[in-house]
Amino acid sequence: MPLLPTFFFLGVLLVTTACQSCGINLPTRFKAQPAEAKGDTSGLPVSLLMTDPGFSIAVWASGIPDARGLSVAPDGTIFTGSRSDGRVWALRDTDGDGQADRRWLLAEDISMPAGVAWHNGDLYVSAVSRILRLPDILRHLDDPPDPVTVYADFPTDKHHGWKYIAFGPDGKLYVPVGAPCNNCLRDDPVYASITRMNPDGTGMEIVHRGIRNTVGFAWHPGTGELWFTDNGRDWLGDDLPACELNRASADHLHFGYPYCHQGDLPDPEFGHLKPCDSFTPPVRRLGAHVAPLGMAFVRGPMFPDSMRHHILVAEHGSWNRTVPVGYRVMRVDPLSEGGPSYVPFVTGWLQGDRCWGRPVDLEMLPDGSFLLSDDYAGCLYRITYTPLP
Repeated sequence: MPLLPTFFFLGVLLVTTACQSCGINLPTRFKAQPAEAKGDTSGLPVSLLMTDPGFSIAVWASGIPDARGLSVAPDGTIFTGSRSDGRVWALRDTDGDGQADRRWLLAEDISMPAGVAWHNGDLYVSAVSRILRLPDILRHLDDPPDPVTVYADFPTDKHHGWKYIAFGPDGKLYVPVGAPCNNCLRDDPVYASITRMNPDGTGMEIVHRGIRNTVGFAWHPGTGELWFTDNGRDWLGDDLPACELNRASADHLHFGYPYCHQGDLPDPEFGHLKPCDSFTPPVRRLGAHVAPLGMAFVRGPMFPDSMRHHILVAEHGSWNRTVPVGYRVMRVDPLSEGGPSYVPFVTGWLQGDRCWGRPVDLEMLPDGSFLLSDDYAGCLYRITYTPLP
């Protein structure tokens, strides 16, 4: 089992990052409580994490360098990719104690395999310009097959080139293509888009445009609509523009980039070309620079009925803001009065001027609990709920 770097075992005060300070203001209704270690031996300071009453968060697997996208097979096998590490893993909790006790290295030396998606027995992996497939993977964890290239015609740019991928209700694989820059306009329409294709790589088409860099999306369990996060551009100051939570009520929508940001902010360079009211605005503005990545709908059966169809959003955290923000999991109620609410669900990875973890992706397990990846701490957490007496 790979070991975490030594500094993780020295505690949060010795972790060195670019974080400076936090200043997160919690709503009064967020009555947080510390997380429980639950036999964790990773050395990570999980007791610093704060959750809503009744919820617990614990390390499910550690020593997973650069853990990024997640996918769950029907038998509970967890797949996770990476970005700079170049490896893809499978993990299982075989004894049901709430922690992974088996892991398999499925592939290595892949170019930014950040996204993974299990589908009909096969594991799909994103690799910048390519989509790879590991056939019949559950029967070959001990002898993983060589990846088969399904599609190889995406751009080769590594700036925003890593990709979150997922299969939609239509059985097609959805693949985003980020902007190859902070803010630019390219002739190739595939940039700043979400595409989809058949499982064999045929029929690739652009579904939505004007999306700077989405690293997380999911389909509403009731309506089937696609919802996705989007990272706002940099270098317009500490507080502009807001990152976004978007909803696609139909196919072939344009969400504004690079002409318009956060629904109503014309871009200084490209805003004069097209007005903001010609694009689909976000459902909810998130904080500027919070870097929302993975998102997932609460579907049950473990979480309270009052949270059904709420959205959990993993905020990776800012990298260039004077006062850092993000580094947390937020909860959105799409149906709250006055528009979708946006309140903290798990906080604590940012401690004063230091951060020790960065949330990335969320996936629901068969029992209704959630896994959360952390590429900075190199681990997966499990979030559970026990009704209060």
